Amino acid sequence: MPWFPEFYSAVELARRQTRAAGLDDPVGQYFTALNTGDIRVLETVWPGEVVVFDPRAGEIRGHRRLRRFVRQNQEWLTERRARIETVAATCTAGRAVVELLAHLDDGGGQGVAWPVAVVAESPDDFSVVFRTYCSQWPVDGRRHIRSPILAPAPVHPAGVVGSYLAALEAGDADGILNTFEPDGYVREPMGASTTHRGTAQLRSFFTAQFTTGGIGLQRCAVTDDGLRCALEYNCIRWGADDLPPQAGIAVYERGADGLLAAARIYDDVEAPFARP
Repeated sequence: MPWFPEFYSAVELARRQTRAAGLDDPVGQYFTALNTGDIRVLETVWPGEVVVFDPRAGEIRGHRRLRRFVRQNQEWLTERRARIETVAATCTAGRAVVELLAHLDDGGGQGVAWPVAVVAESPDDFSVVFRTYCSQWPVDGRRHIRSPILAPAPVHPAGVVGSYLAALEAGDADGILNTFEPDGYVREPMGASTTHRGTAQLRSFFTAQFTTGGIGLQRCAVTDDGLRCALEYNCIRWGADDLPPQAGIAVYERGADGLLAAARIYDDVEAPFARP
């Protein structure tokens, strides 16, 4: 059967091409699987272990649980006529952070734009871990405590991001304002309706945030490509109140002058006091 080696070579070439495309865009392959309900591409790209940390489903390991999770997500997205828009991608060796807007049909004639961030990290050439961060408020009107995914680590962003984090910890509204461009903005996890842009809006926002003091974050992992710095963290304190540790991620985008053009937050942490 002289054709068999050629057939095998063609199949192997297709597998390698699929794997190369997946390694170039791991989150894209992940969302392809969620939209189609088919995990075969994930298994081709990462023949080792695929692990998912999802806000609704928790930790998913093993092919059987992964298939069930992907199938259920495909049904959920289809019911809501989901359309996924990529906002930004921050990539370094072995890790990619992709920020998305999931446009959902709420069934009442009005759409929902749901901010979601997905981290894809490869511990080796054959395995991948996907960590998804978001607030569930836009889809069910509730806050959900998100247990930590990562342990604290000695990561210390430098420059303007380090200055921002120091001011956040100290509850220093003036200090944090000094890290932003005049037209810079903060987007809260709920989406565009909770965006605060420009010095006046930022001052009002952070003054309200720091009513009882600063916000304490355990830093866990940093992905920084020079333009954007993505910090995965556990929020453990808000003002005078200790909180149950809650996982989240924030992406800090630098402007041309080196100050912050944007800070986009993805978590479900609720202030322990009534916000104005």
